[in-house]
Amino acid sequence: MDVLALREEIERIFKLNFKEREELGASVSVWIGGREIISLAAGYCEKECIRPWDETTLVPVWSATKGLASVCVLKILDEEDLSLDTPVVEIWPKFGRSGKENISFKDVLTHGAGIPSLNEQASVFDYEEVIRAIEMQAPLWKIGSGHGYHPRTFGFLLDEFVRRLKGISLGQYFNETFAVPMGLEFWIGLPQEYHPRVATLYPGKMSNPDEEEAFYKAFMNSESLTRKAFGSPTGLGGVSGMNSPNSWSAGWPAMGGIGTARALAKFYSMLANGGEWDEKKIVSSGVLSLIEEPLVVGEDKVLCLGNAFSAGLMKGRNDLMRRKLFGSSKSAYGHPGAGGSHAFADPENSIAFAYTMNQMNYGVLPGPKAIDMVDAIYQ
Repeated sequence: MDVLALREEIERIFKLNFKEREELGASVSVWIGGREIISLAAGYCEKECIRPWDETTLVPVWSATKGLASVCVLKILDEEDLSLDTPVVEIWPKFGRSGKENISFKDVLTHGAGIPSLNEQASVFDYEEVIRAIEMQAPLWKIGSGHGYHPRTFGFLLDEFVRRLKGISLGQYFNETFAVPMGLEFWIGLPQEYHPRVATLYPGKMSNPDEEEAFYKAFMNSESLTRKAFGSPTGLGGVSGMNSPNSWSAGWPAMGGIGTARALAKFYSMLANGGEWDEKKIVSSGVLSLIEEPLVVGEDKVLCLGNAFSAGLMKGRNDLMRRKLFGSSKSAYGHPGAGGSHAFADPENSIAFAYTMNQMNYGVLPGPKAIDMVDAIYQ
């Protein structure tokens, strides 16, 4: 790989995003072989162009949080000698209500648990209320009959696993286990002292991206599973709600992570290099194998498109998606976030990538602003 040529091409695309694709503020970080070879940051934190965007700018990354949260849970299950096939009720007895007694950790991590939305009204800001609603919820499909993305409930499920096994929140566990030791400027539950560094998010303009027509048709139907899933638990008023300090501090493992592109890419670089950081093994080979292997493949009942998941991470399957979210490597995995944030690891080539921004795209998957850079890495 010609690193100099790659840097030039990534920089060309990065500048193009601002010139022709209405980017406002953004960062990209690319790591190869355990070191950062590209770091770009430009633009502004708000439309009024008051605060310049730089490499230390923090921004919510929505569902890109799920990848980090999943690794936390997998590491704990590994340490506790609990297999993915273990029923959740072994650590959380009340979870078994309403026909959920046989749901396993694998079902949850692969979005196959059948509880992407809740019948009981529960506020996203009331953790205990959400957990009670999850306990009462019956699966919305027969377990084993397929998978459907759990946009919000996924994080509460994972958080409760960590609290029951470690006695602390998932956000605290991530901070103590990964963020502090690795020097990652990323939080799942942002301390107030860092609030002034957070960029303002702006919603994308209405469009109908390739591959996503079925999703948006379902999303516009208030009675669809898709629409219900993306609004449950309730109480988060779209993009404007994520600009609230209360949301920054809430610590939602499914969608509440806030940090830098460098931190995201650094985390994935650790995974791409055998789970080692600073000559220490911090993620076992067993965990790495679980996040590399596709465990479910097919039509997603909520996203209404074909995709694949390993244990909590999204996999790029070229036969299902025209967009190569994670390049051409079969071993790659990661997780995008709403509006265009994106991060992944490619252990086959020791590559890690992350893109963060505050002008969101209208799309459930990353668009050209990030994917053109990914394509450049693999050309």
